[in-house]
Amino acid sequence: MKKLQSIALVALICLTLNVNAQIQTPAPSPTATLSQTVGLVDFEVIYSRPGKKDREIFGKLVAYGEVWRTGANASTKIKFNEDVTLGGKEVEAGEYSIYTIPGESEWTIIISKSLENWGADKYTETEDAARFTVKPTKLTDVVETFTIDFSNLTKDGANLILSWDNVRVSFPVGVKTDEAVMAAIKKTIIDGPSANDYRKAALYYQEKGEDLEMALKWIDIAIEKRADAFWYIHNKAQILADLGKKKEAIEAAEKSMEMAKVYKDGDFGYIKRNEELIAKIKK
Repeated sequence: MKKLQSIALVALICLTLNVNAQIQTPAPSPTATLSQTVGLVDFEVIYSRPGKKDREIFGKLVAYGEVWRTGANASTKIKFNEDVTLGGKEVEAGEYSIYTIPGESEWTIIISKSLENWGADKYTETEDAARFTVKPTKLTDVVETFTIDFSNLTKDGANLILSWDNVRVSFPVGVKTDEAVMAAIKKTIIDGPSANDYRKAALYYQEKGEDLEMALKWIDIAIEKRADAFWYIHNKAQILADLGKKKEAIEAAEKSMEMAKVYKDGDFGYIKRNEELIAKIKK
């Protein structure tokens, strides 16, 4: 009986080891993530990096004239958070796959909206966001591992480079730095804070009960910038009430209520809010 129990125990241990044991080995084409800021735009490229391993690559392992996943395993992905140009083509912010069609004297670069394909087997041209051609360059030194990188970084762009074996392909990446900076200057310095910025600041101070006189100044600026915003005037009535200026608060609430009654898109509930505020102040 004891012998049978021992055999069962050994069998159970072996079974447990077989279930739980995992042998890890290096991936033949390891995944890499490349992050790069170009101007004010953040780029991320995720791709798998096959090795040359004494093989003839382009025209042999990677056929000329056929769509290539541009690496190994899943198709290469590129992501950016602002609209850019790739190879001179406008591409909206988002995530895309990079496919290529290698050729001896010309490569086609394809920016595809499809993100689900494993490799290039199910690639369709209808999913293209952009497509353009570039000329490959022959290298004197062999690049053993497929590599993607950014070079020639400026405030307005960079080059995205694909290198493997003795071939390098490069295409320009353009970003709209000047437009972004000028828009920020206009908003921050020329136009200054918006009416809603002043309103938010006023309401924050009111909620904290901190420097209500400053909150009143800010809500007045907001009203000056948005004279039709009767809800701003309601906020002013609230601040005046908190300051103990009951008469002025009631006048502001009545003005807000009258404006709400004739507003073309409705009163948004501010007639009732003003009525309740006036009743509270009088009480």
